[in-house]
Amino acid sequence: MIPELGYFSLTLAMVLSVLLCIFPLWGAHTGNLRLMRAAPSLAIGQFAFVALSFAALIYASLTDDFTVSYVAYHSSSTLPWYYKITSTWGGHEGAILLWLLMQAGWTALVAVRTKALPWILRARVLGVLGFLGVGFMIYTLLLSSPFERLLPYFPVEGRDLNPLLQDPGMIIHPPLLYMGYVGLSVAFAFAIAALLTGKLDNTWAKWSRPWTMTAWGFLTLGITIGSWWAYAELGWGGWWFWDPVENASLMPWLVATALIHSLSVTEKRGVFKSWTVLLAIAAFSLSLLGTFIVRSGIIVSVHAFATDPNRGLFILGFLAVVVGGGLALYGLRVSQVKSEGRYKFVSREVALWLNNIFLVVATLIVLLGTLLPLVHKEMGLGSISIGEPFFNKMFAILLVPFAILMGIGPFLRWKQNKWAFLQNKIVVGALASIVITCAWLFSSYEVVTPLTLLATTLGVWVFIATFIDLYSKAAVHGSLKLGIKRLGLSYWAMVLGHVGLAFVIAGITLTSAYSVERDVSMKPGDVAQLNQYQYRFEGVKEIRGANYGGHAGVVTVLKGNDTVTRLYAEKRRYDIGMQFMTEAAIDAGFTRDLYLALGEQLSEGAWSLRIYHKPFVRWMWIGGILISLAGFVILFDKRYRAAPRKDEIERAL
Repeated sequence: MIPELGYFSLTLAMVLSVLLCIFPLWGAHTGNLRLMRAAPSLAIGQFAFVALSFAALIYASLTDDFTVSYVAYHSSSTLPWYYKITSTWGGHEGAILLWLLMQAGWTALVAVRTKALPWILRARVLGVLGFLGVGFMIYTLLLSSPFERLLPYFPVEGRDLNPLLQDPGMIIHPPLLYMGYVGLSVAFAFAIAALLTGKLDNTWAKWSRPWTMTAWGFLTLGITIGSWWAYAELGWGGWWFWDPVENASLMPWLVATALIHSLSVTEKRGVFKSWTVLLAIAAFSLSLLGTFIVRSGIIVSVHAFATDPNRGLFILGFLAVVVGGGLALYGLRVSQVKSEGRYKFVSREVALWLNNIFLVVATLIVLLGTLLPLVHKEMGLGSISIGEPFFNKMFAILLVPFAILMGIGPFLRWKQNKWAFLQNKIVVGALASIVITCAWLFSSYEVVTPLTLLATTLGVWVFIATFIDLYSKAAVHGSLKLGIKRLGLSYWAMVLGHVGLAFVIAGITLTSAYSVERDVSMKPGDVAQLNQYQYRFEGVKEIRGANYGGHAGVVTVLKGNDTVTRLYAEKRRYDIGMQFMTEAAIDAGFTRDLYLALGEQLSEGAWSLRIYHKPFVRWMWIGGILISLAGFVILFDKRYRAAPRKDEIERAL
């Protein structure tokens, strides 16, 4: 009965979504205020019924209702309760329902938090979100329902959740990622609404910016957690493989990063208007493209949901409608758009424009490297591989001008600058970066390659340049304490983002250059040396979990005569399906990780082990968290919570 209630609730949500698509858009077109006023109630009702449907699926998983096909294939009675909840998005159908929940949630939030907007713009934004909801609800109800029954014959036990997904990271990674993906639909909706209204000015950019920043923050955090999950769970010691599914999340993030910078320029200076709209369309379109890549069955990946190709065709068709419709409307309106501001070559506007160019070029590189092998194979031309060396080389080339510009950008003023105003800050920052980096690396490592020195210097440069700018802006007010208090939250968001990226650049560079690993065969009592640490193998003990058994290799880590830690690297065998999984043991530190993976049992009581020493690897995730915080800080800026001024309303109309 509960699964039927879930399906019925989703059907009612579909009806409300259709009405949300039609009523406000028609009302805005005809000037019918009654139809426009219906939009918020329809949005909230849609969310309520989708939430009820999702709750029904969670209930079916928690109660081990194996008459439901989805529960039978993705859960089991032996799963801990929190992984039973996780199983509701551990398969294709449940993940799509989670997407729908996020879509309806964002739509309801827009309905509640945009009361100050003119009704025409508010109605069009909600109408576009309603249209997107209709597309995914049709897809779910017709092709991907998680409520199908296995009656009258059903299994007494489920197939269990994929062991790869039985990890704390997977409890939060997909919801965060989907919050980012779907949140970009709000930026898309604002852009389409502005195109429909014909008012592409800085007003729509101001109203769209906090929504876009929030979605970008969630997407950043989701990617960061996903990278940490791959590092901790897959047992290979890496954190990014340039897998097509990983790339599918990176592409919208790169374009969304360009978008938030472009929105800033459009809001404050009234320029880049058409470019900003194009980025908003592209960011959400790439989210849909990522969904197609993951769910079409055209790739094989530990992240992918290889499913019926018909589902992929539906998503591809929906993608064509969204992208084609958005670009067609853009083409009709773009000739009416005129920039208001004027600026010289040496200005913040140009710096942010170049920032956008680098990010878009990076996106095109990832897009080419991801799709070309797929297209090549589908055309019957054989298999080609575009992997880590290609992406690493291309991104290394782009990083140099991008990081240099990122350090200089905050120094620049709007409109134009004089070299005398910039030279002291740039020279001091550059010299300090070189001196600090050289002192750091040459005192810590015997070999420092030119590439490592350059990349680390760039990370240090971004960090130092950010704090030089912070000091100079705060010192203008005489008192540093007073000056810091007067800096706006949007500025602090920039500081967090740039400092976070500095951590990411340094972390990637140093862990790539100085990570070391060693494969060893050890018997109890044997000691292996790696860098300044000794690893003493104590033996193997039996382990037992809620739904798995196996062995844990016990290793004591020493540094000289001092015990640093004791690691327990596991080799698990899951009861249902008899799948084997490696659970790495990690001793995490601010400047290094000690990473241990247990291999196979060898002859004469020996075991194979892989030991890693990974310096500064954790800086990447610290940086990712700082970057994501930049997306949330701006929510507390009073400018984006205040009602629009009269002149803004008039421009929007």
